[in-house]
Amino acid sequence: MNQRQVVIDTGRCIGCGLCGKVCAAHNIEINNQKAGTILEDCILCGQCAAVCPKEAISLVGCGTGQVEKTEDIRLNPEDVLNVIRFRRSIRSFREKEIPREVIEQILEAGRLTHTAKNMQDVSFVVLEKEKDRIEQMAVKVFKAVKPVADVLSPMARNNQIDDHFFFFHAQSVIVILAKDKTNGILAAQNMEFVAEANGLGMLYSGFFTMAANASRKIKKAIGIPKGKRVAMTLVIGYPNMKFLRSTPHKELDIRYR
Repeated sequence: MNQRQVVIDTGRCIGCGLCGKVCAAHNIEINNQKAGTILEDCILCGQCAAVCPKEAISLVGCGTGQVEKTEDIRLNPEDVLNVIRFRRSIRSFREKEIPREVIEQILEAGRLTHTAKNMQDVSFVVLEKEKDRIEQMAVKVFKAVKPVADVLSPMARNNQIDDHFFFFHAQSVIVILAKDKTNGILAAQNMEFVAEANGLGMLYSGFFTMAANASRKIKKAIGIPKGKRVAMTLVIGYPNMKFLRSTPHKELDIRYR
């Protein structure tokens, strides 16, 4: 028996076929009015277990935490658009501690994010006691390459790399690790929505992400396991300023074919 597998209780199964219709791997068929898997190989996405009206399907070895859906919840579309419209990259934070339960909510949003092929390859490192030390390691990396960058870019010349160049005194930094970078980015977006709902501001630190992936010392300090890389770094805190309006964006560029 495989450690991770789909188990179908034929005593409960009523042969409705819903599980087969949602199976992304086309690995469930109905025979004699009962559902059954065709192959042992499966991406274990859980669609079948989520749709079964009789709770006849379970996923063994895939973790716990299935929540029963009791009502349809729909966000107001205009509210969602306004959250996106008015979000800003924050680089000035208040000296206010973020409650542990809020950090856990943000991490939960990342954990629940869908991943390609149901890889569930995303993990997180919350920088707390080591935050300042690791930031200084990244500062050294960027100071070493800044002379070259100054020659290539006038904008780089205008940037001074001080001791808080990456984290801006933010209260929390979450480093997102993944085998597939896209999965980490998807998690970051969902995490930002939860942070926003808690009154927090966020910066996606591409600079620190670059430094971490380029430096063996930073990788070791963070504890990046083999096969993973830093997909994104979230710098989080309570904003120290209030933006009064959105910024201009280019007109929508879209073609219908």
